[in-house]
Amino acid sequence: MSEVTAVTNTFAQQRLAHLESLAAELPDRGMVSRMLGGDDPVLWVWHPTSGKQTIVFASPSKDGWLFLWSPNGQESTDDPGHVADSVGRLLRPAPDAAPVA
Repeated sequence: MSEVTAVTNTFAQQRLAHLESLAAELPDRGMVSRMLGGDDPVLWVWHPTSGKQTIVFASPSKDGWLFLWSPNGQESTDDPGHVADSVGRLLRPAPDAAPVA
């Protein structure tokens, strides 16, 4: 195995582990997720009541790993529970919104 392949595999494993840790936090906050992307996974997250959704990426950075999501979401992977709360604020229904049918 080449050095580049080993690094790529390590990054893929780390990325998957971070996304899985976030996915584990979502159900307790009323959200659902699905891993997409095979070798380059991303996490599709949605709120069944609001119908709102986003894609979460895990990306290496100079200071460790970051979760990134639209629009403008960016937080460290160090506390997946905190990130789940942030994504939840984005996706939860407005207080006066009717549930999605």
